[in-house]
Amino acid sequence: MSETLYNSEILRLATSIPHQQRLTGAQGTSERRSPICGSRITVDVVLSADGRIVDLGQEVRACALGQASASLMGAHAVGRSLDELRGARDALTAYLAGQSEDPGNWPGLQIFGPARAHSARHASIRLAFEAVTEAAERASSVEAA
Repeated sequence: MSETLYNSEILRLATSIPHQQRLTGAQGTSERRSPICGSRITVDVVLSADGRIVDLGQEVRACALGQASASLMGAHAVGRSLDELRGARDALTAYLAGQSEDPGNWPGLQIFGPARAHSARHASIRLAFEAVTEAAERASSVEAA
């Protein structure tokens, strides 16, 4: 893996974001914004009866790192439970902060290794995972009500 912050894989991911349409029947929605760079991601989810994501939509207005993160999140979020989403969010946060050498078991997150030295970039990388987790939490609370 190249140690360049904006490498060809980051740029490839940034141009291939899945689920780039908002959902009209979302059970949970979250919009997250990075105050440092202005990146913004909105995520909509629909959960199954057992609490797993069955449908996902996202609107991404972010830098290349935020777009790459949204691409990785979107590629693997369907079928995931709230606990898995929280785990991925927390593992990514710890990895970026240097509190862990392991980005967790979400596919592809090791690509953000070079960004660990650039704390100003961390918020935009975390946005998609924070947004999908919050959207699933909101959907879960609707289901529980």
